[in-house]
Amino acid sequence: MAVVKKIFSALRADLKVFLEKDPSVSSAWEILLFSTSFKGLFLYRIYHELFLRHHKFLAMLLYYISKRRYGMDIHPAATIEEGVLIDHGFGVVMGSTAFVGAGSVIYHGVTLGARRIETGKRHPTIGRDVFIGNHASVLGDIKIGDHVRIGAHSVVLEDVPDWCTAVGNPARIVKKECEDAA
Repeated sequence: MAVVKKIFSALRADLKVFLEKDPSVSSAWEILLFSTSFKGLFLYRIYHELFLRHHKFLAMLLYYISKRRYGMDIHPAATIEEGVLIDHGFGVVMGSTAFVGAGSVIYHGVTLGARRIETGKRHPTIGRDVFIGNHASVLGDIKIGDHVRIGAHSVVLEDVPDWCTAVGNPARIVKKECEDAA
């Protein structure tokens, strides 16, 4: 029962972020009924919990179904905190050791991937309240700080500190906000 409460708590937080940060939706019902990204995130929440509880076959089966149906390839071992918006999630890829913090917004075609074939931590750690523009690639065991903005089509290969904006290929920091900004 605690697992079900955990999943629904995460879904409530996700729904709240969808309503706050997606100007194209007008109601929770619209998201629940018609958002493929929300449905993909919902299935992720289920198969992630199954994976953590060592029901790996069932987790992988739901992962496969979700990937085929919603076009998002989020590995069951990836960690996504409560309250994340994946907008237009088609083509989103998150590797097994990726981490995404609460309040983050991820657009279509984003890859949180590895730079090479290796074992251990090999995918990025995304902080809280991060925006990642469409088709950006964040690669390797790097840390993206809180309140970071990553531009569309950027390729991020190095850490990005809090309150920065990074763009380009390879990405470079173009703007540094005040650290004590709210």
